[in-house]
Amino acid sequence: MADVTLLSANLLVAYTAYFVGTASPGPSNLAIMSIAANHGRKPALTFALGVITGSMFWATVAMLGVSAALIAYSQFLVALKIFGGVYLLWLAFKSGRAALNPSSHKAAVSTEGEPLKRIYLRGALLHLTNPKAVLSWVSIVALSSSHDGAVQPAILPGCISISVTVFCGYALLFSTQAARRTYLRLRRWLDGGLALVFGVVGWRLLLSARA
Repeated sequence: MADVTLLSANLLVAYTAYFVGTASPGPSNLAIMSIAANHGRKPALTFALGVITGSMFWATVAMLGVSAALIAYSQFLVALKIFGGVYLLWLAFKSGRAALNPSSHKAAVSTEGEPLKRIYLRGALLHLTNPKAVLSWVSIVALSSSHDGAVQPAILPGCISISVTVFCGYALLFSTQAARRTYLRLRRWLDGGLALVFGVVGWRLLLSARA
C-alpha cells in the first residue's frame, strides 16, 4: 500500500511539474497565441499539434533512457543550443521588424499562405530545437520513477493529455473574435514583447553553448 501511495505521489508531482512548465509563457506558447490571433483557429491548432509532437518525441526519448546519454554527450547539447538559439533570434528579428513598422499588417509569426503540413513542421521544429524540453523531460521521468528506477506507464498518456489541453487551449482561446480584436489593437506592443522573449531566450541559448 505504501508503495502504491508513493508511486501516485511521484506521478502527481511529475504531472504538476509538466503542467507548470507547459502552461508558463515561452516561445512555443507565444507563437501559438500570435498565430491564433492573426490567422485563426485552424493554423494555430496545426502549429500546436506540431509543438505537441516535438514534446512527445523528447518524452519518448527520455523514457527510453536515450536523452540522458545524449546530454552526457556534450557536443549534441551544444549543437542543439546553437541551432535553437539562431532560430529564436531569427524569430526575434521578424517580431521586432513587425513591431517597428506601424503600417505593417503582417504577423511577426506568420503562417499566411503556408500549407498546414508546413505549419505543423514549424511547430515541431520549434520544440525539437529547445534544449529546455530535453532537460525538462529528463527531470519529469526521474520524478515519476519508482525507487528501482522503473518509469510509470501512466506518465506519457497523462502528459499527452496535459499537453493537448494547454497548447490547443491557447490556440482556441486566442482565436476567438474578442482575443483577435484585442491583439490587433495591441499588435505592435505584443510583437515587441515577442521580439524581447525570443531574443533573450535565443541569446541565452547561444551564450550557454559557449560555457
